[in-house]
Amino acid sequence: MQVSAKLNNLKIAPRKVRLVAHVIKGMSADAALTELSKQVKRSSEPMSKLLRSAIANAEHNFGLDSSNLFVSSVLVGDGKRLKRWQPRAFGRANQILHRLSNITLVVEERIEGLNRKETRTTEVVAKKKAEPKEVKATSVKDEKKETKKDVAVKQEMKERKNAVKRVYQRKSI
Repeated sequence: MQVSAKLNNLKIAPRKVRLVAHVIKGMSADAALTELSKQVKRSSEPMSKLLRSAIANAEHNFGLDSSNLFVSSVLVGDGKRLKRWQPRAFGRANQILHRLSNITLVVEERIEGLNRKETRTTEVVAKKKAEPKEVKATSVKDEKKETKKDVAVKQEMKERKNAVKRVYQRKSI
């Protein structure tokens, strides 16, 4: 099972982030975390946070075992670009682009279904499926009363709308 985590608008250029991303690709999750802690690059800290988030998603949402996970893919794309100007000679200006990165990290199980735990969310979904839905019996008279109320409310809203139009309406010739 694949579990992903995203990080948008990291204020580091994608070219620099890809250097760290290619190192951890294909590693087990624990080995990737230790490798990121040893990296000197500035992008290693946000990448380790993102990897921890993906592992937590896998454990909490799907009941996967963290020792069975590995980093299957890391996609680093261009984010927004902050445009700045730098003054130059003779009244000119040069444009400076501060590039931002969008990162998508996907972790996957090495052995499908190994040490998988039942999560609380799957239990809740199973209980909801098992419970029969209650059918509410309403009489025809109740429906007619509600429709009369609805009609009255709609009429009142129309009157208010017309009043607002009259107040803010421009002069017509």
